This record gives sequence, C-alpha cells and structure tokens, in this order.
Amino acid sequence: MSSPTPHPGLSRTEPLRPLPKLIFMSRWLQLPLYLGLIVAQCVYVYHFWLELVHLIEAAFGNKEAIGMLAESVMPAVPGAAAVPEQVKLTETTIMLVVLGLIDVVMISNLLIMVIVGGYETFVSRLHLEGHPDQPEWLSHVNASVLKVKLGTAIIGISSIHLLKTFINAAHYDSKTILAQAGIHLAFLLSAMAIAYCDRLMAPMLSQDARGH
Repeated sequence: MSSPTPHPGLSRTEPLRPLPKLIFMSRWLQLPLYLGLIVAQCVYVYHFWLELVHLIEAAFGNKEAIGMLAESVMPAVPGAAAVPEQVKLTETTIMLVVLGLIDVVMISNLLIMVIVGGYETFVSRLHLEGHPDQPEWLSHVNASVLKVKLGTAIIGISSIHLLKTFINAAHYDSKTILAQAGIHLAFLLSAMAIAYCDRLMAPMLSQDARGH
C-alpha cells in the first residue's frame, strides 16, 4: 500500500524568506502575554484561598472574619441605609461567598482556556497528543471554537454575578440590577451569534478542505 501524498502546505523544506520569517516569528511576541495570564491565575488562586480561609474562620465564630465577608458580599449603596454589622454567619452570606468562590473558579477556567487554547492556536503546538491529561476540547480547537467556548464561559461568569446580585438585591438599586441583566442578555446574544456564524461557516470550511 502506497503512503498518502502529504499536503503541499504541510511539508516544507525550503527556508522562509527573511520578511515572511520575521512576520511569522512575530507570533512569539504573544508569549509574555500568556505568561502574564499565568501570573494572573496565581493571583486568583491566592484570592480563592484567602476567601476560603475567611469563610472557615467565620464558621468558627471569628467576628473579624464575619465582618470582612459581610463587607465583601454586601457592598454599601450610596444613599441607602447603613448595613448593620453582622455578629454571626448567615445562610445568605455563606451563599454569596460560595458563589464568589465559584466565580473565581470559572474565571480561572476561562484563563486556562485562553492560555492553553490561545497558545496552541496562535503561537506554537504544545504536542500533547496522547497525554493522559490532554483537555478533550484541545484536540479540535481553532480560533472559531475558542471564541465559542470563551463566549460560553463568559455567560457562565455573568450568570454567577447576576445571581449574586439577585440574592443581594436589597443592597443594589434598580438601575444597577437592570444594567447587569441587560449586559448578561447582551453576552448571551453575542455568544449565540458567534455560534450561529460558526455553524454557517462549518460547511464552507469542510468543502474547502475537501477541495484541497
């Protein structure tokens, strides 16, 4: 059986000319950006554990930790009555803190998708084929798929923020709640539009691939 002829665009032996080589090498300028996102990931990990430690301390009756949690999840609204100081951990405060932790995790997942998927798509291959920990979505990731996944992740993050606002609605004015609901709806419509455009382009891309 004869081996299949490689695609002419996939096998290249002659070196690139200086200008195309310079343009192609410019993709490595994105490397510091992805390294910066890794640093941001570390900051989120630190923030997550800090909030978790405060929650555990508050569960054991630490009044300072209870006050810090209440202040973080129940912001003061200009013109509204002052929020009375909490002396014990309430179910609402626990729910808001846990939603905040989930929010941090979802943003961290978003960072991973941007770092790993963006580097794989726009900078260089990671060569994770066959690795037991290779993300399932990375095997078929491209710029279009990455945009849809990022849009879905942003909708999830926005949903958590909106849920926190609804639970804590007494500490927000109606304009803020309506604005957050409108922004969430805009994110949802944007993700649906991106997914619809990707669905329209998929047959064209597959037909173009068959043509080559």
